[in-house]
Amino acid sequence: MEAQNQIGGLPRPSTSPVPVPSGSSNSTLGRHLARRLVQIGVRDVFSVPGDFNLTLLDHLIAEPELNLIGCCNELNAGYAADGYARARGVGACVVTFTVGGLSIINAIAGAYSENLPVICIVGGPNSNDYGTNRILHHTIGLPDFNQELRCFQTVTCAQAMVNNLDDAHELIDTAISTALKECKPVYISIGCNLPAIPHPTFAREPVPFYLAASVSNKMGLEAAVEATADFLNKAVKPVIVGGPKLRFGKAQDAFVELANACGYPIAIMPSAKGLVPEQHPQFIGTYWGAVSTSFCGEIVESADAYMFVGPIFNDYSSVGYSLLIKKEKSVIVQRNRVTIGNGSSLGWVFMADFLKALAPKLKKNTTALENYKRIYVPSGIALKREEDEPLRVNILFKHIQNMLGGDTAVIAETGDSWFNCQKLRLPENCGYEFQMQYGSIGWSVGATLGYAQAAKDKRVIACIGDGSFQVTAQDISTMIRSGQRSIIFLINNGGYTIEVEIHDGPYNVIKNWDYTKLVDAIHNGEGKCWTTKVRTEDELTEAIATATGKQKDSLCFIEVFAHKDDTSKELLEWGSRVSAANSRPPNPQ
Repeated sequence: MEAQNQIGGLPRPSTSPVPVPSGSSNSTLGRHLARRLVQIGVRDVFSVPGDFNLTLLDHLIAEPELNLIGCCNELNAGYAADGYARARGVGACVVTFTVGGLSIINAIAGAYSENLPVICIVGGPNSNDYGTNRILHHTIGLPDFNQELRCFQTVTCAQAMVNNLDDAHELIDTAISTALKECKPVYISIGCNLPAIPHPTFAREPVPFYLAASVSNKMGLEAAVEATADFLNKAVKPVIVGGPKLRFGKAQDAFVELANACGYPIAIMPSAKGLVPEQHPQFIGTYWGAVSTSFCGEIVESADAYMFVGPIFNDYSSVGYSLLIKKEKSVIVQRNRVTIGNGSSLGWVFMADFLKALAPKLKKNTTALENYKRIYVPSGIALKREEDEPLRVNILFKHIQNMLGGDTAVIAETGDSWFNCQKLRLPENCGYEFQMQYGSIGWSVGATLGYAQAAKDKRVIACIGDGSFQVTAQDISTMIRSGQRSIIFLINNGGYTIEVEIHDGPYNVIKNWDYTKLVDAIHNGEGKCWTTKVRTEDELTEAIATATGKQKDSLCFIEVFAHKDDTSKELLEWGSRVSAANSRPPNPQ
């Protein structure tokens, strides 16, 4: 999308609507909702049909700029909307009442945790049934139809129950604008008897959609900049660390502008990978405590001042609460608040505004970057293997590294792929996504579907463990139906490896599938799909050559066999520390 067609990083609504006479088929609730989705930048909606949403789906299909993608289940539809929102700025999904809504709610909770605006639309009961003491199907057998709403209230930032036409326009617009402003999912329930009914408020377009920009408090901004500049300019070897809420704050460009101005080394938190350009000359790697990129952790933790921009400090990102970070040395920049050491905490100061205003106030200081260059030792001995030696995971990721370019994107599933993909060096414009805060196993299958649909200029490379794949495998079908050309590396090591390293037990071993034959069966000769099995480096080299060559327009599924104990050293360290944090005894009463 062109820059001039954006508001605050989100799609700008249409400014030249074509009038349609009131009372026509285009002035219905269903068509109004479809137009609103198009206006905010949605071009694909992920859905699962059910009797309460079928008429609504008809009206979404009737919108020429909207493409309806039917998914195999609601959970994957939600994951797909999550992946789509990561690539396009907003996503949407449509399911049916309660059995669909409660099925998708796990994916919506994940989108909430990752600050993704997802419009979750549910086809609800007939508006006449509310308050009648009737019992409906798809409920728990009580005449209360609000169980679903109550569940969604905890994982969405706004909810709209559309049961009459007079206020439907206002409810829908308020929910959508709240999602875009808060960067969180919203829930919209549409009575199943309403989508086809015309109403004067749905004529195109009496109230154009508009999203006002957030503006910092001027005095608060000035105070935050002055206090932070004074704090950092007194430091001998300051550093800056980017966090995952850089995207939420729409501050990625401002972050780079600040880095260019101050000369500090740039590190990222693990869940911010892909949000900061890794080819930047000041980039030193991932700060992740004991499992940081080599030499990065030492520089960050030895600094006398560090500014974290958009961080999330949880038990995973802190490696079991083991970070050697001190509050009195830190500046914490959140989306609309700046906290300086043990002192001031100033609100209604927006991240991008703050970083841009701070950049010219900082003195150039390259001390910490020079220290990094002094201690840095490039990777040493090249990886070698014996003839026909079983493929090792570190060899696999050496080859994946060579596949990356500005026209690719990496999707990393929860598990050891977190750690192996974290070590990939991303070229300019290479996309990267994973779900660290929520960490839902199986997320990557739906997310790959959604991301690939939104970012058609990139070829997605997804790294998925066998245990995760078993949770959500069905929507490989939807990828093939949609003509997608992602490359999926299925790492078959016989179980839930990440759980093994936290706490092992027989429950971490899964039934082995013939994954390539499963995908072949799903393919069933319809669409473009190519599969292969890989056990050695030579077979891997040949598979990659085929996937990027004569099968470049196909969905490629490469099953890689790995030993069950072939894990990254980072997972071993991280797993033991998270296990220690999980097993802390109760505090004395």
